[in-house]
Amino acid sequence: MARKIVITSGKGGVGKTTVTANLGVQLAKNGYRVIVCDLDFGLNNIDVVLGVENLASFDVVDVVEGRCRPKQALVRHPRYPTLYSLASNRISERYVSPQAVRLILDSLAQRFDFILIDSPAGIDEGFHRAVACADEALLVTTPHISALRDGARVAGMLKSYRLQRVGLVVNMVRNDLVRRGELLKPEEIAETLKIPLTVVVPEEDRIFLDNITDRSRAFRILANFYTGGIAGAEGTKKGFFSGLIRALHK
Repeated sequence: MARKIVITSGKGGVGKTTVTANLGVQLAKNGYRVIVCDLDFGLNNIDVVLGVENLASFDVVDVVEGRCRPKQALVRHPRYPTLYSLASNRISERYVSPQAVRLILDSLAQRFDFILIDSPAGIDEGFHRAVACADEALLVTTPHISALRDGARVAGMLKSYRLQRVGLVVNMVRNDLVRRGELLKPEEIAETLKIPLTVVVPEEDRIFLDNITDRSRAFRILANFYTGGIAGAEGTKKGFFSGLIRALHK
């Protein structure tokens, strides 16, 4: 039975969709069967980030309204054979109930290990639809005051749901700016939000990185956090994570 994890954020522009896609890719590279489900109606960007935007014939609304079966709406990634995407709908005004989406994901969960749900930013109707379909949550923020304030609102709403686990990703961290006090420290963000810090993702220009960099290692750690594994050549997830934190204080 798949673990259903919603990835959410307080505001746009913090890299939520990129985190979702990279986590899905890394889990698939580790051999897990993964669905990345886009519930950000009106934007529908996850298939673009994954590079499969021209392969989808159906979306989640087509499934809800009976035009296809759930399996038919899945798009298999051409490079990662155990990674699938489920596109959302670009018509943002259309109402789709949380119960209808959850039934679809539950019907697919039997054949997968993870279902990652890309939620709209903020705490509007789309946020509640996405969180209602999940059992766990991952809040993505950046080390900026504005992102922290919006993230705090989402953190408060997540606590009102009966989620099994809530984790925190601090994305786009530049060590030099943290050292100079121009950006918040990830530990301070976690303490303010009262959510355990799962991983720190350094800022880099590229989205997908196959070479060994701090950013690609961070996503390895994030994937291993959910699978109970280790970080491979970099050692245990605890050891490398501690190294990232130490680097922020140098």
